[in-house]
Amino acid sequence: MSGSVLFDAPGPNAIKRSRILSIVFAVVAVAALALAAYQLWLGGAFYQDRWDIFQDPQLWFGARGLMVGLGTTLSIAAIAAVGAMVLGIVFSILRNAYTPWVRVPVTIVLEFFRGMPVLLMMLFILIVFSTGAYWAVVWALIVYNGAIIGEALRAGMKSLPKGQRESGLAIGLTPLRTTLEIELPQALRIMLPIILAQLIVLLKDTSLGYIVGSPEIIRIGRQLVDFYDRQGGPYALSMFFVMLAIFLAINLSLSAIVRALAKRMARPRRGGRNLDGTATQAIPLSTQAMREVTDPQADITRLPGAGIGGQGG
Repeated sequence: MSGSVLFDAPGPNAIKRSRILSIVFAVVAVAALALAAYQLWLGGAFYQDRWDIFQDPQLWFGARGLMVGLGTTLSIAAIAAVGAMVLGIVFSILRNAYTPWVRVPVTIVLEFFRGMPVLLMMLFILIVFSTGAYWAVVWALIVYNGAIIGEALRAGMKSLPKGQRESGLAIGLTPLRTTLEIELPQALRIMLPIILAQLIVLLKDTSLGYIVGSPEIIRIGRQLVDFYDRQGGPYALSMFFVMLAIFLAINLSLSAIVRALAKRMARPRRGGRNLDGTATQAIPLSTQAMREVTDPQADITRLPGAGIGGQGG
């Protein structure tokens, strides 16, 4: 019995082997976690005196406290996310240009930015442009993630039916307006989960600012460890767990939002109206788009998500 176009459904022996391997890996994972916990206990990680510094309000809310570092981290991520989205849209439009003297240089620049490590980009901006550590991190994250998002949007526009662009050109729109008003909105909708996932990666990459001297949460935490260690530490391991918990809380929350948006975007569009006032059918965007551009009786201006002519389905 075939369960997929890619592979056959597993038989009894395959299912049995899969279960055995799952049990073995689970036992190994539990044993590794137990060994790690035992080593931490031997090292005194769970002693109460390793955690007493976190009762000090100055550690959290002082002039050089963890919340200040967290605020710097989030501000870097927010500015870089907005800048990367804008730059990504620009890259995607230029990357799809029909003129070779525009498309080819942009392609070379994109591949260069995508292949260059973010940390090297931070160091390059800091040394060459003397922007300061904070803005070196911001600009490096904008450029790198803008290149990634630009490629994602380009892929989203390429995945659209050709009739979408041809319809825009047929009603008199310029190629640029066709891209901005018809292709780009649909590409954003299609690629939104991937873009949001990349923005989560952007947030984690802010920790690389520690290397160039940016006052983000990792660097602040390291400075606090040095300060409190002189008063009777060591607190490095407990500070590590606290910063890990903060990053996990933020990233898991953002991941939950991405999953919810992905499910929402995967649902059929509802509530649209045809030109005659009747409700549109709840069908996926891709199927609806194909129907609009291939049906010879359809009104060519009624393109889903186009925002031109009549109301979109």
